[in-house]
Amino acid sequence: MSDTLITIIAAFSAVTLMFIFPLMSVSERNDDIAQTAVQTATSEFVDKIAVSGSIKPSDYEEYEKRLLATGNTYDIEIEVQVLDENPGKKGTGATAQDLIGENVRYSVYTTKILDDMYNDDGSSQNFPLKKGDNVIVTAKNTNKTLAQTLRSFFYKVTGQGTYQVGASSSSMVINTGK
Repeated sequence: MSDTLITIIAAFSAVTLMFIFPLMSVSERNDDIAQTAVQTATSEFVDKIAVSGSIKPSDYEEYEKRLLATGNTYDIEIEVQVLDENPGKKGTGATAQDLIGENVRYSVYTTKILDDMYNDDGSSQNFPLKKGDNVIVTAKNTNKTLAQTLRSFFYKVTGQGTYQVGASSSSMVINTGK
């Protein structure tokens, strides 16, 4: 009886060591690769926006495709902090020292940006920005990766609203878009 129990425990340990741990290691590595790809794509997308001065539908669609190529689904959030210059004049206004007042920023979010970019008739247009605006793009995976599934199975660590692969990038717009 004890030989049978030891054999079962040995077989279970061998299966765990030979298959489960390597599978967990490979799945973690896949998530690391996806993380790098998402961070690179997000940074490049934000850099394009900052240089061109507008969010172009073609750039946004290319960004979505690059994210989906990782095999995950993503929640993409875009925030544009629009610079609303509101200077008052202290004197003649001929020099920068004559202007007083504060610059105020207000935010425009993903839903409004996409509504402005894609019209109801199927056409699309650029979302223009101006020099000094800030752009913040965040992408987080919405599906459960294999590594997350295995981790939650073996370690019993689960949580709603958590993500494994995500990236964020921001930049100040350097050119006014058309």
